[in-house]
Amino acid sequence: MSGQPNAPCAEALAAIHAEAFEMPWSRLAFAELLDQPGVLLEVDASGFILIRVAADEAEILTLAVRPSARRAGLGARLTRAAAERALLAGSQRLFLEVAEDNVAARALYDRMGFEAAGRRPRYYARPNAAPVDALLLVLNLAGPLPSG
Repeated sequence: MSGQPNAPCAEALAAIHAEAFEMPWSRLAFAELLDQPGVLLEVDASGFILIRVAADEAEILTLAVRPSARRAGLGARLTRAAAERALLAGSQRLFLEVAEDNVAARALYDRMGFEAAGRRPRYYARPNAAPVDALLLVLNLAGPLPSG
């Protein structure tokens, strides 16, 4: 693993992720992901979305928006751009996992047309709290994409 070509990008992604999440991913985790085949990135100065495409399916690995940039439509724009790229790469469905207690993210994904597909009990660890279930959501990419 070289990690070198993606090092500056990975550093920037890790910094945004640290602002957005209690348990952020490291620079090394991002560098390793960016080196993997099928991983696509949509980025903005205040946020990013990282997806992985495999065969006819894609998965949102993470969506992070700086707290100072939230509630301005950036999450929806990034999600739509990722869905479009996944479709262009041959994906028919876009999956994601979201913490059951993440009300803002769940509202975004609902507006974007994602539907419930399953649950992963106690999936997300929480510092000093009980783990939270993950909801598995899916978006059918065959039809028109919602504007969000």
